[in-house]
Amino acid sequence: MTFNIHHGKGTDKKADLGRIAEVIAFCNADIIGLNEVDRYFSKRSLLEDQAAWLANELGMDYAFCPSVRKKPKHLPKTRLFGNALLSKFPIISKKPHSFQIPVMTEGRSLLEAGVQIDQLSLKILVTHLSLNPILHRRQTNFIISRYQNDSHPAILMGDWNMKPGSKGWRKITKKFQDVWEAAGKGAGFTYPSNRPRSRLDYIFASHDLEIIHAKAVNKMPEASDHLPVVATLYYRA
Repeated sequence: MTFNIHHGKGTDKKADLGRIAEVIAFCNADIIGLNEVDRYFSKRSLLEDQAAWLANELGMDYAFCPSVRKKPKHLPKTRLFGNALLSKFPIISKKPHSFQIPVMTEGRSLLEAGVQIDQLSLKILVTHLSLNPILHRRQTNFIISRYQNDSHPAILMGDWNMKPGSKGWRKITKKFQDVWEAAGKGAGFTYPSNRPRSRLDYIFASHDLEIIHAKAVNKMPEASDHLPVVATLYYRA
């Protein structure tokens, strides 16, 4: 499952992380990539460590990767904003990657993690890419490079800020399967959640994973400004 949670702020302008947890629980996904996650960021999210809160609420393991860091003058903890991973299975490794971003541009990052499912070691990459085409291309190239010499099955998830058929999408789908193209029905629009008109949120899978099913979930669309995407994947050992 991939879900841009907009730091828990819904289309009704209310911050309610409980709604995000309810949507995730409804989808019953085993592995969830999250974008726009706050950690002690500001009053907008009640200075909450959102990834930790969701993991505790849902009984999952978690990892977090900051895209934005701000050191407050009067608060003891660094304000962080970025990507997260929730998993019903143990997260056995995690490595954050910060993309170099020009000043006055929102920071971006890649969370690279390993998840152990019985005897299967699965590589998970969670990201939220830039809107700027040049930065988007550099970030896409970096992500592909992280998998070039890796033999583990892999899943890439996140808000990719691109359209199906775009240059970035074509570059990714030379290496990975777009789960929606393989098993989704309809346009797969995820943004904005109240009247979706764009497909910005993607799950990509390596070719050793069989894609069984994919759908955009409109359970409680007011919980965030994006809808989540859920896919069922099968690994044949």
